[in-house]
Amino acid sequence: MEKRELLKEGLRELDIAFSEEQIDAFMVFLSELKKWNRTYNLTGIREDKEIVEKHFLDSLLYLKAIPEGAIKVADIGTGAGFPGIPIKIIRPEIEMYLIEPSGKKTAFLGHIIKKIGLEKIEVIEKRVEEVKSGRELPSPVDIAVTRALFSIREFMKKSSHLVKEGGELILNKGPKVSEELTFLKDIRHEIFTYTLPLVGIKRYIIVTHL
Repeated sequence: MEKRELLKEGLRELDIAFSEEQIDAFMVFLSELKKWNRTYNLTGIREDKEIVEKHFLDSLLYLKAIPEGAIKVADIGTGAGFPGIPIKIIRPEIEMYLIEPSGKKTAFLGHIIKKIGLEKIEVIEKRVEEVKSGRELPSPVDIAVTRALFSIREFMKKSSHLVKEGGELILNKGPKVSEELTFLKDIRHEIFTYTLPLVGIKRYIIVTHL
């Protein structure tokens, strides 16, 4: 299946509404990611089909746990823009902060934001521990997200200072998540189980409440 149709099929499976303009934005993202990847090695995933499945659709699983409205979200350790940029493409009203210490990755992020024409999105080139609310981050965010970069314990320790009281931390985990769940027994949390479209891999979206 052609990459554009593949993405549409996955979005339908996730029951996510989309426009042709949003699909166009994803196709630009995919093309630029592959182009930059040849020089900067931004991601080990290089085939169109895998980029659609394991970067774009995997990132969009977070939307199942992110509330509606013009909220503020920080993507911690975003790398080449996952999950932050796919979330932003589908939910343009979200104010997005991409936190990433790697200069080559932040250069790509700045490039792709301009290329797609995204607004209300900012790149912060620092380690999450060095980012201060009221300084690099204008004010605490409603939600912080990350992919498989951190354990649940690490993510809470490193990122909670950027999230407002009553906010949430959201992670996307694979099958080994059970090894981490004992840490959450005294913390208010929810776990949502999904099947990643087109590939059938189980994903666990962990939401912890602050």
